Amino acid sequence: METITLNNGVEMPLLGLGTFKTAGDECVNSVRTAIEAGYQMIDTAEGYKNEEQVGQGIAESGIDRKQLFIVTKVSFRSFENAREAVLSSLKKLRTDYLDLVLLHWPFGNYYAAWRELEKFYAEGIIRAIGVSNFEPDRLIDIVSFNKVVPAVNQIETHLFCQRQVERKWMEKYNVRPMAYAPLGQARRNEMFTLPEVTALAEKYSRTPAQILLHYLIQLGIVVIPKSVHEERIKENFNVFGFELTAAEMETLRALDTASPMVGTPAKPEKVEMFMPH
Repeated sequence: METITLNNGVEMPLLGLGTFKTAGDECVNSVRTAIEAGYQMIDTAEGYKNEEQVGQGIAESGIDRKQLFIVTKVSFRSFENAREAVLSSLKKLRTDYLDLVLLHWPFGNYYAAWRELEKFYAEGIIRAIGVSNFEPDRLIDIVSFNKVVPAVNQIETHLFCQRQVERKWMEKYNVRPMAYAPLGQARRNEMFTLPEVTALAEKYSRTPAQILLHYLIQLGIVVIPKSVHEERIKENFNVFGFELTAAEMETLRALDTASPMVGTPAKPEKVEMFMPH
């Protein structure tokens, strides 16, 4: 597994399993299957309401906890009592530390929540802290008036929404981009049939999904594709071992329409349409 180094020196895998909208035995099985296939990072969130199932899947895999990078997020609904939320996540995930904890959406009292994460970080209970769905203005705000610079900003990123402007700001503040919905969710079929993508898939003997995941990884973006199907879980993991040329990278870059499916709604209640991402 290839890794990146976060701004605090922590090594983070470039690829992990997303668990958005997975629950019950399906979630347990997908987590166990992913770990058995070689995944070292699992992403979940308080808002997904599946942390217990993720914890069970990890336990059933039999893997040493130290071999995993576990990511979760504090819901904006819990920002006023973030400490309790994190302690609850630790219990549900059956672990005594977390590798990365993010603030989920920049709503409510995210300053209070961030400062609780800073305390957990200082205590060594969380190895790295970051944010999710923070546009440049909110990112600059939290960097400017707090002690710890976010290590990661997890935000919708895929071929049609490459976050080129946002990533420049992240780079300026040494915040690593992490892509949720890296295969475009409802737009995946549209992406997979583009001639620019299918040509590369044929050239490198890969699937369109593997080309699109590799493209983001080659840009240094962490990806967390979600699947509950064993074949796709394994397919999404097999994205290393080849390199796109500079011209091919430019071809894919040019397909960016800067059009997120979720975006950052102006009001928290609008997020209900897409929650918990």
